[in-house]
Amino acid sequence: MKFSRSNPSPRFTELTQLYMELHQWGDQLNQIPAEKTFDGRSLMPHVLAVGQAVEEFQLKTLLDYGCGKATLYDRAELETPDGKTLRGLKEIWGVNEVTLYDPGYEPYSQLPSGTFNGVICSDVLEHCPEEDIDWIIDELFAFADLYLICTIACYPAKKILPNGENAHITLKKPGWWIDKIQDAAVKRSVVNYHLWIGTEGPNKNTLMVRSQLSIE
Repeated sequence: MKFSRSNPSPRFTELTQLYMELHQWGDQLNQIPAEKTFDGRSLMPHVLAVGQAVEEFQLKTLLDYGCGKATLYDRAELETPDGKTLRGLKEIWGVNEVTLYDPGYEPYSQLPSGTFNGVICSDVLEHCPEEDIDWIIDELFAFADLYLICTIACYPAKKILPNGENAHITLKKPGWWIDKIQDAAVKRSVVNYHLWIGTEGPNKNTLMVRSQLSIE
């Protein structure tokens, strides 16, 4: 069966409920409180890459798809890897608006409408069921006017879900993900994409793939 946004797989629905419980009650198996469970910190290593894309493609609106609790956006100050201290992500990026979406976190669970200059999807796709990956990636491109950045892990997560599964439920080799992204990109040729694919652990052996498009 071909699944879609309007008809997701039963596993997708089950996992969404599990993530809602984790966001509300925390990761009790690992004794991690709710406020630190899927708090959005995985975006931090890619803050400057997003900033470079904002400048390159003159992005003014962004969608953070699968943002978790998005706690980085609440911080008054962030220290970038090069030692600079800036006041918040909007200042770092210089954008007008950032929209937050995560189906597993009630405050941001409303699916956005319209499109955005750029879409960020950090540490999300490997948490989704394989049978739903195609429509989710299509949705990412459909939301983007100009640019999509995805970070994907190809190694097991440290977290175990309450149902006993590893949180990274779709573990594939980098080439599998590249093919999926490229197949979706053909349908939205105006959108540039940038993939960061981790193969052995956080910040180790990261494969970077960019589309060959550029804005004239």
